Amino acid sequence: MDVEKILTEIGETYSPLSNECQQEFIANSKVSTYKKGGIIIREGQFSKNAYLIIKGCSRAYYLKDGKDISDWFSFENEIMASIVSFFSKEPSPHYVEFVEDSIVLEFSKDTVDSLSNKYHDFERFISKIVTKTMLGLCERLHTIQFSKAYERYNHLTSIYPDITQRIPLTHIASYLGITLETLSRIRNPKNRI
Repeated sequence: MDVEKILTEIGETYSPLSNECQQEFIANSKVSTYKKGGIIIREGQFSKNAYLIIKGCSRAYYLKDGKDISDWFSFENEIMASIVSFFSKEPSPHYVEFVEDSIVLEFSKDTVDSLSNKYHDFERFISKIVTKTMLGLCERLHTIQFSKAYERYNHLTSIYPDITQRIPLTHIASYLGITLETLSRIRNPKNRI
């Protein structure tokens, strides 16, 4: 696996990393594999690591009154972490699990802090990732508050066209804030006007 090539591609998406910074990032990270269904953080645990997804996908979710509510999905070239716990050192409010067998580049908060202090390009790289995550959460909140169910679904599939082949529909429905029955109606071409 060519981690340098992967970091170069991801740098093109967010912000380029110098060769020296890439080498130090690789030296302070590890490539890990997780099986589908593997939970890497549970509610109440502290999250010291973040995961750059090389192959596969993951989700963050809450358990509310025994109900599983998906909060976030991450796919290739995206970061997954318990953001609240990772950056604030607070217990995680949610779970993080892999939805597919996945290969990730795993790195710690200490690595982020150290490389951010040493390399401005790494600081910019992390800033762009955090900004993209924040904007995604703001956009999600806006669509949940102001969009109809079918608009939410169409928006999600415009961002991730193959999401229904990769993420179970029950997770997609909870992420959109709708029932599985409503999602089925939206997806049925006979119900479209």
